[in-house]
Amino acid sequence: MRVAVPSLIDKGFAKNLADRINRARRVKLPPAPTPGGDTVYVSVVDRDRMAVSIINSLFSTFGSKIATEKTGIMLHNRGACFTVDPDHPNAIGPSKRPMHTIIPALGLRDGRCELSFGVMGAHFQPMGHAHVVANLVDFGMDVQAAIDSPRVFFEGETTVVERGIAPATIEGLKERGHRVTVTPLPLGGGQAIAIDWRRGVLIGGSDPRKDGCALGY
Repeated sequence: MRVAVPSLIDKGFAKNLADRINRARRVKLPPAPTPGGDTVYVSVVDRDRMAVSIINSLFSTFGSKIATEKTGIMLHNRGACFTVDPDHPNAIGPSKRPMHTIIPALGLRDGRCELSFGVMGAHFQPMGHAHVVANLVDFGMDVQAAIDSPRVFFEGETTVVERGIAPATIEGLKERGHRVTVTPLPLGGGQAIAIDWRRGVLIGGSDPRKDGCALGY
């Protein structure tokens, strides 16, 4: 990586990126990789509030085509995202991982975990995480409502919206130059567990877009 982590999470850098967004007109998308699907996400919090957030994904169909004998879990092939150009930041090498969208997340406040969550959906994952966090933080939703909320994404030059997005919102996108289509299929999936330290309870949410459930014991 050629950029220091503090620079990536600096608020000034985030503001610079945000300033590139034209709220009146659609901005042409930069070129970006488009990984495949087949992803499973699991979030677990135990009685001691140890939180685990994990995503397993094949990357492309049948992954590496190798399954572990005992578990039957297919091994992924995300190493395909490496490049062999030694001058490229994503060049294959020891103690490195290729650029990808596997981003199981933990939300921390004052040094302790308040949220274990993840969003699936191939290259939708980063935007899916932003959707959920914005719903929780900016709009004050509970975890289930934050996951259920209708989503928006892009496929090439087309802006894809789920059913449930208000017609006025779709018209507003079109007025800004977006080519909008309503997707017949859901965008991604997600799971989340919020830790309420004050009340001493766990609050789970599970995405109805795909298999999954919230369980307590």
